[in-house]
Amino acid sequence: MTHVMIDIETKGTRTDTTVLAIGAVKFDIHSNTGMAQELYLHPDLEQQRLMQRTEDPATMQWWDTQSEAVRYEAFRMDCRIPLESALDQLSEFCADAGTVWAQGPQFDISILESLYTSLGKRKPWRFNQIRDSRTLFGILGDRRDKNATGLHNALEDARSQARAAQQAMAYLEEITTAWTEI
Repeated sequence: MTHVMIDIETKGTRTDTTVLAIGAVKFDIHSNTGMAQELYLHPDLEQQRLMQRTEDPATMQWWDTQSEAVRYEAFRMDCRIPLESALDQLSEFCADAGTVWAQGPQFDISILESLYTSLGKRKPWRFNQIRDSRTLFGILGDRRDKNATGLHNALEDARSQARAAQQAMAYLEEITTAWTEI
């Protein structure tokens, strides 16, 4: 079964906030191999402004505390694509996903679903496909490298969260095997 990890960077925390970047990776949760495929998108900001997508002053202040490289990557203008195209590409990427993960689906998934709804598009996942890596890490330990370079880059964060999910699953399988042998 294909697993997809999604991460987004935004200008706020409300479900109607402006999305700066979308990162997604396909991975095998039962393997420690790399990512099978990756997707990295920068949706058009002007289009979202015209749609009255919001931005939060506190979040914008938080962005000001990030490194210049991280801010550049999130706010860059040279690779923006129409919002419809970004959502279509994400839908196609998720088409064969059996499970869609996010580090807090109430954030990433809810904001993306708001975008799909705003454009009258069908979301590419069902409610029962969504999984929360934050819960997984809370139970089995968070194996993400909190000092890694590239934090708050949607694609890098999606990769990091997928690798940590693989490690958590490997640990769960190890303790399950040990427990059944008792």
